[in-house]
Amino acid sequence: MAEQRSTRVKNKNPNPVQITAEQILRETHSGQETPLKVPKQRIADKEELDDYRLRKRKGFEDSVRRNRNHVGNWLKYAAWEESQDEFERVRSIFERAIEIEHRNQGLWLRYAEFELKHRNINSARNILDRAVSFLPRVDAFWFKFVHLEESLDSVPNARQVFERWLKWEPQEGAWMAYVQMEKRYGEIERAREIFRRFVEVHPEPKNWLKWSKFEEQNGTIDRARAIYEQCIEQLGEELIDQNIYVSFARFETRQKEIERARAIFKYALGKLPKHKAENLYNQYSIFEKQFGAKDGIEDVIITKRRMKYEEEVTSNPMNYDVWFDYIRLEEDSNDFKRIREVFERAISNVPLTKEKRFWRRYIYLWLFYAVWEESVAKDLERAKEVYNQCLKIIPHKSFTFAKVWLQFARFHIRRMDVNSARKLLGQALGICPTENLYKGYIELETQLREFDRVRILYEKYLQWNAANCHAWIMYAELESELGDNDRSRGIFEIAVGQEEMDMPEILWKAYIDFEIREEEWDNARKLYERLLEKTSHVKVWISFANFELNAQDHEDLEAKLEASREVFNKAYSTLKRQETVDGESTKDERVILLEAWLEFEKANNGGDQNAIQKVQDRMPKTVKRRRQVVGDDGVAVMEEYFDYIFPDDETERPNFKLLAMAHKWKMGAAGLSDDDDSSDEDEEMQDATNQGEKRRRDDSSDDGDDDDEDDRKKARSRDEELSE
Repeated sequence: MAEQRSTRVKNKNPNPVQITAEQILRETHSGQETPLKVPKQRIADKEELDDYRLRKRKGFEDSVRRNRNHVGNWLKYAAWEESQDEFERVRSIFERAIEIEHRNQGLWLRYAEFELKHRNINSARNILDRAVSFLPRVDAFWFKFVHLEESLDSVPNARQVFERWLKWEPQEGAWMAYVQMEKRYGEIERAREIFRRFVEVHPEPKNWLKWSKFEEQNGTIDRARAIYEQCIEQLGEELIDQNIYVSFARFETRQKEIERARAIFKYALGKLPKHKAENLYNQYSIFEKQFGAKDGIEDVIITKRRMKYEEEVTSNPMNYDVWFDYIRLEEDSNDFKRIREVFERAISNVPLTKEKRFWRRYIYLWLFYAVWEESVAKDLERAKEVYNQCLKIIPHKSFTFAKVWLQFARFHIRRMDVNSARKLLGQALGICPTENLYKGYIELETQLREFDRVRILYEKYLQWNAANCHAWIMYAELESELGDNDRSRGIFEIAVGQEEMDMPEILWKAYIDFEIREEEWDNARKLYERLLEKTSHVKVWISFANFELNAQDHEDLEAKLEASREVFNKAYSTLKRQETVDGESTKDERVILLEAWLEFEKANNGGDQNAIQKVQDRMPKTVKRRRQVVGDDGVAVMEEYFDYIFPDDETERPNFKLLAMAHKWKMGAAGLSDDDDSSDEDEEMQDATNQGEKRRRDDSSDDGDDDDEDDRKKARSRDEELSE
């Protein structure tokens, strides 16, 4: 315990002299000694060479003596002796190493590569023969041995090596390598015999498939079929795999034996359990779709899925997603009678409540039904009846679906019955007019190039909902596209004259953009002025200033800049006047305006520092204040907020200290206590006094907390004096 107490750091103050990690690394690097370089040695005669070799050999011998099991030392020793052309010594080193580490694969391979490098073929054979004798389960030795014999065109020796290898019953790679070698030399019978032995040792289904594929590639179809049959017979039900049957059926399909393939599929489906035959079911379905009628297992699969869907729709008939899946299943069967039956059953489940969100999926059943009758069944009269029945079911007094009306109208258009489509949409607008109905009807007439009808529809649309800004804009843009700018301008004028609009800012913007596109700069300028009479939003002022910069009716760039500056000045004065007269806080808007003005000067004034400085002089200071707010629980708390102090406001504001003291004296004389629930006038007078005190302090720092604390102290002392 005493040792633990002594190790504690008592003084946790920072060291006056701080040491950085960079300094530590620099000192460490500077303190390192320069490593000594080994001098180059030049050998002049044989005695020096012998002495050099003796020293090197002694070093290598010492290293292998110290660590006999480290193969890297032996390999370095052998490589150095090989560089000295001492081949006998190299062999001696390898032999000594093998006596110690005979299980090291890399050692044997390096030994054999050394002999092959110097064309000692028989020595290499002997080494590989010894290697496969010591380590017969290492495939790398066998592959190296076979490659050596085959590269020397000694096929009998390579075959002999393979036979020795196969006695150990290796993995499939060895067998397939043997087969590939026999195929390269045209020994098909030998390869066939190797496959026979292969499947005896490794009777997995994939190996039987390789053998059958080999026979099929060689054109021996009967042998390939016999291999499949032998595989099914020998493996039995326990080891057989569905891929065997699938491959067998595909083989028969490639041979144009469709009936054989179908018989194989049926036999397999009868043998294998359901959970092991999923791929088999799928492949048989694809087979029947390509080569025959959908009977047999296809009917079984469809029936099984149909039973599943029947259970789900019986338990919950209002689950329309299940009905959609059920209909898709029946559509695959291509049985029109059954498909219509499922559609009729699905649409009979009408939602119980008259809420539109419960009807959305249900209405899509009707639409899919009508589209199927028109596009697949080609029964136009039945499709028409489906649309009519759908419209009768929808409770139009509560809500409607414009999609149904529009799809029915397009159905009439596809039948070249334009009058029926117009009557239908007119009926829809008379019963239950909606935004989408008007838009769809207008789009339809526009595509038909019936612009007089489009104008009539727009007029009815706007009579129905005159507050829709998008409708006014679309109507005006239509007239503009038709080249009637006066009519378009008149529509805009009527629109902006409406008292209630859902999004008037979009309408004004579209009107101004229209005048700008037409290069009517005076009209656009007047529109800005009219808009500013309605609203003094800072974004409108900024947009007005940018417009003046881009307007083409000014003489030069300087005139554009002056016009933009005039707009900025007017905007600033207006926002400032609103705060002074109306009492509305526009400090945030003024800050946004000044920032936009500053960016404007920096971007377009060519770096005129005087103009930039004028704007910067108007930028406010940000201070932190505290105010009392009442929370949700009714408790009054103090919160901090940021406020802006503008230089021009400070210069124009009078000194309210005397007025504030007089007001305090008057309130004290009236017997009113200065409690927390004081009036707004007291708060304004107190703020005025605080700002006057703050204005007298010549503090250029941004520490708003210290300023507010000083203000509060002085206010408290002043209140105490007044109370006395």
